[in-house]
Amino acid sequence: MERSRSYIATPPGVTIKEQLLNRGMNQKEFAARMGMSEKHISKLINGEVQLTIDTAMRLEMVLGVPAQFWCNLESIYREKIAKVNEENAMDTDIEIAKKIPYKEMVKNGWVEDTSKCQEKVINLRKYFEVAQLEFWRGNLVPGIACRKLSTSEKSDYALLAWAQKAKLESRKADTSPIDIKRLIEIIPQIRKMTMMNPKDFCQQLETKLASCGIALVFLPHIGGSFLHGATFYEGSKIVVALSVRGKDADKFWFSLFHELGHIILGHIGKAECTTDDENSADIFSKNTLIPTEKFEKYVKEYEINERSIIDFAHEVDIDPGIVVGRLQKEGYINYGRYNNLKTKYIIS
Repeated sequence: MERSRSYIATPPGVTIKEQLLNRGMNQKEFAARMGMSEKHISKLINGEVQLTIDTAMRLEMVLGVPAQFWCNLESIYREKIAKVNEENAMDTDIEIAKKIPYKEMVKNGWVEDTSKCQEKVINLRKYFEVAQLEFWRGNLVPGIACRKLSTSEKSDYALLAWAQKAKLESRKADTSPIDIKRLIEIIPQIRKMTMMNPKDFCQQLETKLASCGIALVFLPHIGGSFLHGATFYEGSKIVVALSVRGKDADKFWFSLFHELGHIILGHIGKAECTTDDENSADIFSKNTLIPTEKFEKYVKEYEINERSIIDFAHEVDIDPGIVVGRLQKEGYINYGRYNNLKTKYIIS
């Protein structure tokens, strides 16, 4: 017998058991009369096996109750089982849906707006491409490497929603076979784009990465995710997704090279991205943008001011805002100082 809030599914075996009790017949004798094993009869009575037409016809001969009666009982039972399972699954999924940033997803146009819990669940099941939401937890994007500033259950669900959108968008990208060697070769070319305007470099960047088997996806930030970027395999390609709305140029490029670092250093595809992986990707990113020896020479030999920042940025051929971001990150200047040198990106 199976239950949910609204339904009780009673197997035909309950009625069979009542018939046996009325006749004073035990299961061993009944099994012999039915020409079936005791094990099968036990499962039939407990609703563990389906009552077939053949079984219904045997029941009519043994118990004198029409086969159609037994077939109807089985049909009603199976229908009730489906309703019980769906209602219980819906209740479970409603609790999961409460943890997903649905309003943010609506704002970004990823799902339809609704105030009804069941409609939210249906929309989310379609969005995540699963029969039930509980099926994807921990399995939606295996082997994901990402850069985010905080970890919590809320941020994990936001990450999964964001990564699913990246996966859906990446399917539109036409990429060559994955080629890590070529990616390493074009890193200097990508670095030169830091001096360009997004409307000029975005298409070039997408094309260059596509030639390495990488689908670059730009997505709006989603509240609660603390997310800057993520990288994972999707079929025969690698997806690099970046959060870009209203982002400073230094954060954009640091996040991009951080994610490319994960690829080059072999971090994606693992069961879990470790703190060491994140740290090594950070080191790869900052050294790619500004070689450490040159940066250390600058902070040691020069007074840090607006003029020297601009001169040093020109020397290493990088956007001045990236130098400011590095100085702030490493504590040489306070956050907020020289932010006038930073460039804001709006990438749709």
